[in-house]
Amino acid sequence: MNFQDFLKYVPNIIPVELPALTSHLKMAPKERIEGLKNLDIDALNARMAGVMMLFYPKQEKTHLVLIVRNAYDGVHSAQIAFPGGKYEKEDINFETTALRETHEEVGVTRDKINIIKHFSPMYIPPSNFLVHPFLGIATEELSFYPDIREVAAIIELPLSVFLNDDIIIEARLSTSYGANILVPAFNIQNHVVWGATAMILSELRDVLNVAIAKEI
Repeated sequence: MNFQDFLKYVPNIIPVELPALTSHLKMAPKERIEGLKNLDIDALNARMAGVMMLFYPKQEKTHLVLIVRNAYDGVHSAQIAFPGGKYEKEDINFETTALRETHEEVGVTRDKINIIKHFSPMYIPPSNFLVHPFLGIATEELSFYPDIREVAAIIELPLSVFLNDDIIIEARLSTSYGANILVPAFNIQNHVVWGATAMILSELRDVLNVAIAKEI
């Protein structure tokens, strides 16, 4: 999608009611569905995090940036994620966390990002994090400078590809919920994107589709 066309839809995004669980369940492993439906966030004492769903122009087309995390001895090793990370005590709020971490992980400074909307928080059981996603827009082409300690690669995903249903797949994976199980996922540039990132992406897709439909 042309970036200037995308900008016309942005005012429509702001008032869209967040579908939250309805969207998340579309991409949730079936082993996780009951837990999502009966989640009591207040009882979890979860750690907090902020992530950035950042759209920007590249050769006049709208793109979304994702990262490939480095391999390490941990539950999110080598997974596909949004730029973002843990809330720190000096952060004013979770939006500040998302902006700070985006700068640290991919080198995009906060002055280049306009925050549009706070999306539904997503709880990640294996790491006990409650992640707050933010939709941000940069109006100029970006250069990325990944932090080699945390980021193995940058994925620049065209919006037209992201909104295409052909990227929705089922993958057989070994997860914290079980070994060799089928999970809904996105096939993004030959990466299997599943779990929390896929569920957050699902809500983003649904909101964008509603916003775009208002202009048709």
